[in-house]
Amino acid sequence: MADIARIVEMVEPEAQALGFDLVRVKIFGRSEAGGGISEAGYDERALQIMAERPDTGQLVIDDCAALSRRISDRIDQLEDQGIELIEGAYRLEVSSPGIDRPLTRPKDYAKWAGHEARVQLANPVEGNRKTLQGDLVGIDDGTVTLADKKSGTVQFALADVISAKLVLTDRLIAATRPLDISGVDEEVFGSADEPDEILEEQED
Repeated sequence: MADIARIVEMVEPEAQALGFDLVRVKIFGRSEAGGGISEAGYDERALQIMAERPDTGQLVIDDCAALSRRISDRIDQLEDQGIELIEGAYRLEVSSPGIDRPLTRPKDYAKWAGHEARVQLANPVEGNRKTLQGDLVGIDDGTVTLADKKSGTVQFALADVISAKLVLTDRLIAATRPLDISGVDEEVFGSADEPDEILEEQED
């Protein structure tokens, strides 16, 4: 099994060297030994890297290509040293987080306060519920406050969040900076797991 923490340690300096902030590192799909298709719809493994420019909250195609090259080169260097972070074949996907982006860092919960989010928790709150949806109120000292549509205002620890993402609403679209589509033939909008711009490379 791949060690996500070690992969983050490898990827983050490469993103920062290009002036990008790392948003998320995630592995989708299953190894050949595991077989089958993952819940995300992947029938083979994919290493997904989401990053953004701090000033725009996005990456364009050229940004994705530059980061993909840096990460691929770094993976090759490590493998030459006998260090294999992910066993077997997989796809490398480098992408922008999209409008309905995942919330992965404390600053995401502060920046997007007032917008609707869907949150999956490890432990239940308010009536034995693990899935919440409503407007983010904010975050204070690692505790997130959310105005849930069913339970009202609830609080939970950021460390207890399994996954969280913004919900695509007219309000969110209005608050999001227009995507820079210079050099891109077509602008594509998708979910956080199917982001705006994806650059894929096959890693053996």
